[in-house]
Amino acid sequence: MVKFKEDWYKLYHVHYQQYPDDCIENIYWLEKAAQADYCNPLFIGFTVENEKQWEKYRYLFQMHINLKLIEQHLRLGRTYDKKCIYFYDSPWKDEYLRNMEKALVCYKAGLYYWTESLLWFEKADSPSFNFLFITARQDWEDERERIKNGELDYKKMLEREITRLEKNIEELKAMDGTY
Repeated sequence: MVKFKEDWYKLYHVHYQQYPDDCIENIYWLEKAAQADYCNPLFIGFTVENEKQWEKYRYLFQMHINLKLIEQHLRLGRTYDKKCIYFYDSPWKDEYLRNMEKALVCYKAGLYYWTESLLWFEKADSPSFNFLFITARQDWEDERERIKNGELDYKKMLEREITRLEKNIEELKAMDGTY
């Protein structure tokens, strides 16, 4: 029975060849994980030694889920994104515009999750956790550290993609339909 955050997260998986349906499925699992309750600390896969460690685990987990949601929205958006506009694209202008609007929605949704992940990052990076590291979830700790150092900045990436996409949409709208 899938009931807790950790259970929903186990359903998330990345395929070698990821199609839009796979991304949408993963977004669904991750959304469910973000909304669900945490399971008992006995069942998370490593030993929790104290309440402080349990608290940091919860903050890191929520931050990680939001980062994975950003990645899935980026992947989904890229399937609909037309990177470059050429003069001979005008006969398919309407179809490209519909797809690019979908990509724009995906990228903008990613900005929402970036804001959410920053909120959880701030909680996980509070001074009270300075010397507490959850080595069993080292990848989550690494994500936290990369955000802290500025190495991981999805906002910058998403805004760049949104700006480029909006420019391409305007360029495509300006086409007259002939080539």
